[in-house]
Amino acid sequence: MFDAGEDPLFIARRVVRMAVEDIGLADPQALVIANAAKDAYDFLGSPEGELAIAQAVVYCATAPKSNANYSAYKAAMRLARERGSLMPPKVILNAPTKLMKSEGYGSGYAYDHDEPDAFSGQNYWPEELGRQKLYKPVERGFEREIGKRLEYWAKLRKERGES
Repeated sequence: MFDAGEDPLFIARRVVRMAVEDIGLADPQALVIANAAKDAYDFLGSPEGELAIAQAVVYCATAPKSNANYSAYKAAMRLARERGSLMPPKVILNAPTKLMKSEGYGSGYAYDHDEPDAFSGQNYWPEELGRQKLYKPVERGFEREIGKRLEYWAKLRKERGES
């Protein structure tokens, strides 16, 4: 693509897109490296900066792949379009006035850092929806660790009687 005269910043843009759409959280460093390559090209120019882009291409080509975040994003956008703007549960809302406090705003809120394991497990989804699971990490790369974290939190919720 370089030899054919393609704009190197167009190539860098496509590598950044690959990092967020095709690799995602399976290797979060891919985005950092892709952006660093774009910045290096901006700083060095051609032809030296092209090597940074080539390095990002190799990194991304060999990174574990996952589109779970991309799929979750699309599902969240679809849910928002279909269901509209719903109120969050009162437990998560501040109560800056006496009226709001009397209406139950903020009542029962658990500050995560004050909870065992720094995790309250409270449900912050609108009551009309209930807790949703939009992000489903794959068993590759860093997403394997994210999956373990989500399983642990689900276990804590169950132990504490949170839905």
